Amino acid sequence: MPEQTPDEAISPAGAGGAMDLALEEGATLERTPGGPEGTGPAEKPRSLWSDAWRDLRRNPVFIVSSLVIAFLVIISIWPSLIAGQDPLDCDLGKAQEGSQPGHPFGFDGQGCDVYTRTVHGARNSVTVGVCATLGVTLFGGLLGGLAGFFGGWWDSVLSRITDVFFGIPVVLGGLVFLSVVISSTVWPVIGFIVLLGWPQIARIARGSVITAKQNDYVQAARALGASNSRMMLRHVTPNAVAPVIVVATIALGTYISLEATLSFLGVGLKPPAVSWGIDISAASPYIRNAPHMLLWPAGALAITVLAFILLGDAVRDALDPKLR
Repeated sequence: MPEQTPDEAISPAGAGGAMDLALEEGATLERTPGGPEGTGPAEKPRSLWSDAWRDLRRNPVFIVSSLVIAFLVIISIWPSLIAGQDPLDCDLGKAQEGSQPGHPFGFDGQGCDVYTRTVHGARNSVTVGVCATLGVTLFGGLLGGLAGFFGGWWDSVLSRITDVFFGIPVVLGGLVFLSVVISSTVWPVIGFIVLLGWPQIARIARGSVITAKQNDYVQAARALGASNSRMMLRHVTPNAVAPVIVVATIALGTYISLEATLSFLGVGLKPPAVSWGIDISAASPYIRNAPHMLLWPAGALAITVLAFILLGDAVRDALDPKLR
């Protein structure tokens, strides 16, 4: 039997061994999540909303303002959690007295507990801010979005109407409109804010929709025969709603301060309703003798408005692609 060379002796086994090794490596790569270079599986592209949420979770301003707003919402729904007394239970014998055990904020000019009225006043203020913002956003966003999408005479008419409403001073309009209302509920104030607040959101929505409908994916959907309703709901609205959300979040704080201003002037909420604006108005003549009557409701109002404005700023920064 002829003697085999070393190369001939190992060639069959070597070929089989190399093939087995390749198969084993291929199976190992299939089982390894990291891929051949250990870089991990290909990640799905993140959307604007997922990127924004990731940035918001790392933003301390967003976290602090969200906690403050969550606390305000909770005490607005259940004020008895931290203030078990009746805000209308007053004792004239304790009028303008300072802090006492069980009454940390003292008493107002009618002998009512300032702490209890400050806590219960959050309900009307937050209700006005949230409901007015929802109404303004839905009404103004719908009108502005339709005008921006269809254009033409509808856009021209809406632009002229918004110019008229922008020319009406808000406080003066409130004095005229609400002076004839005798209701002590929040709904007349909410209706007035929606009546004069929608043009701002309408203009923001109009410009955002005009920008979004010019993108290539909208033109491609139109070329493929997509209906106007489908393009509006599936392609334009999701990519045009971010600026509207930012403006609405910031405007919520201004609507709360507007309600307090109108209540301070006597045309917003009226007694026996409990409001920070009413308490500030009642305490202003006694600011030298009993400053605590003004300090606490004014401080609560300032903190609330600041929390919503900071929240809106954080949302704006997270949704702005130019900051990425």
